[in-house]
Amino acid sequence: MTEQLDQPAPLEPMPADWQRALAVVAHPDDLEYGGAGAIAHWTDGGREVVYLLATRGEAGIDTIPPEECAPLREAEQRASAAVVGVSTVEFLDYRDGVVEYGLDLRRDIAAAIRRHRPELLVTLNHRDTWGGQGGGGNWNTPDHKAVGRAALDAAADAGNRWIFPELISEQGLEPWNGVRWVAVAGSPTPTHAVDAGPGLERSIASLMEHKAYIEVLTDQDPEEYVRGFLTGYAEQAAPRFGGRPAVTFELFTR
Repeated sequence: MTEQLDQPAPLEPMPADWQRALAVVAHPDDLEYGGAGAIAHWTDGGREVVYLLATRGEAGIDTIPPEECAPLREAEQRASAAVVGVSTVEFLDYRDGVVEYGLDLRRDIAAAIRRHRPELLVTLNHRDTWGGQGGGGNWNTPDHKAVGRAALDAAADAGNRWIFPELISEQGLEPWNGVRWVAVAGSPTPTHAVDAGPGLERSIASLMEHKAYIEVLTDQDPEEYVRGFLTGYAEQAAPRFGGRPAVTFELFTR
């Protein structure tokens, strides 16, 4: 008798009974490497999505000094967000490359959650690696890990009036305990997915807005690189999502 290898569980559809989402990531382009296809689909359905970025990505281009790079990458991020129906993009102004997990970061994200009152919080892979179960893959960056972990914790912080009480006394931000899920994009252990088809072309156009970054990232034709990456990423999930290319998330319920 041939031993059967364990097969990954099918990916469940993402919840649909929500109206507002807040996406919290470290850098410009973080959401565009996969997540924007789902965001385009959500905004097409009338849902509101807000972006919150910890940094302006000023350390991301070796040939451009940070003081010149920051406004360039901010402008690219705002244009990129607009392509997928996102009009509100906020920046926390942490230094790119040296973001540390801690109380300040948790407080700032909790404040944004209280301001925007999302039901769904989206962030990026907070784990040590990009790769499958059992190890391997590429080492994740400190910024991604710090921001992703802080976002997961801030979902609870935002609902507790005794954690960061200064948010009430100094900013008038009452607790918001309405975050029902935290969805982690790019997770090596996804559980849920969104059909990538409806938002694929706009996700490609959204990532293409990061022209300055992409031009130094690859020697390929930019559109060929972007289309190949995003379609390949979506197709990897198809066997676990009924044969449909998909944007994947690891979903934590609260």
